[in-house]
Amino acid sequence: MPTRSGPTTAVPGTAAFATAVEQALTEFFTSRREPVAELGPVFADSVEALESFTLRGGKRTRPGFAWMGWLGAGGDPASAEAAAVLRACSALELVQACALIHDDIIDCSRTRRRFPTVHVDFEQRHRQAGWAGDSAHYGESVAVLLGDLALAWADDMVHDAGLDAAALARFAPVWARMRTEVLGGQLLDVHGEASGDESVAAALRINRYKTAAYTVERPLHLGGALADADPGLIAAYRTYGTDIGIAFQLRDDLLGVFGDPAVTGKPSGDDLREGKRTVLVAEALQRAAETDPGAGDTLRAAIGTDLSDAQVGELRALLLELGAVDAVEARISALTEQGLSAIDASSATPEAKTRLREMALAATRRTA
Repeated sequence: MPTRSGPTTAVPGTAAFATAVEQALTEFFTSRREPVAELGPVFADSVEALESFTLRGGKRTRPGFAWMGWLGAGGDPASAEAAAVLRACSALELVQACALIHDDIIDCSRTRRRFPTVHVDFEQRHRQAGWAGDSAHYGESVAVLLGDLALAWADDMVHDAGLDAAALARFAPVWARMRTEVLGGQLLDVHGEASGDESVAAALRINRYKTAAYTVERPLHLGGALADADPGLIAAYRTYGTDIGIAFQLRDDLLGVFGDPAVTGKPSGDDLREGKRTVLVAEALQRAAETDPGAGDTLRAAIGTDLSDAQVGELRALLLELGAVDAVEARISALTEQGLSAIDASSATPEAKTRLREMALAATRRTA
């Protein structure tokens, strides 16, 4: 059996905290090697790819918010239960791995953090081996299954974390809601692109459930539940989490169009090529309908097509001219202030309030 990681006093958002989360994940993957090996080398090699994907980079944002939710409700990092709490919080990275793997298939993304996406990796393995059938279909099939495995193993990691029965009973219903919300948000996103829903409200709903719920709101809620937080603090966590989580995704929308690929690890303008109905695009179309219908027609005809870099540049200029970028920046600022006000007025510990303020600003002002 692997050595179990102990509690951490590291601060979320730091390299030390990321290392603590990665140690917990590594120990979990190690604990699965024996049953995986029984299925043979094909499965073992695939799981190794999942492990590499899960451990490769990332800020460990979701475990960080969960850990802060626990600390802010009175959790003690030096206590006997701290190690189990950290392991349960770290399981959120397996939910994230599932979401990213499936999202890359849905979005037809070819790279993730400057590496081939999981479905592209297995597509290339199929092609290089000269196996029968379509290489792209094989890659997508393997990636779907590995994403499913990540989600199943997230549950296993929580149940194996060592939480006491009462803590697990408080944790479980919040965890269940979070899984439903993130998968529902993914479905709303797929439907939004297919149906062409251009409303800001629809884009915000997708942000709320696809990203905010499992990035900030529910992780904080989970941490609070583990510490048996009072209902008032849980409500403040959820308000902060919803507002900061949506602001986080709005920043992501801007980076998807204006970000530096060398920093983000993804080609700039991919959101436009994929036809994503983001709040940024919805704001632009709403403004175009009021002031310049022709600009709206140009944007509708362009998004979701194989745009050249020059065409992406033209669309960037159009988004700026229509005022959509300023509108999204204003919404990010307003949401951030609302979220911070909620946490400032809460019963969270002073240290947690300070750190949650720092984490909110890091999430909403980031460049990658």
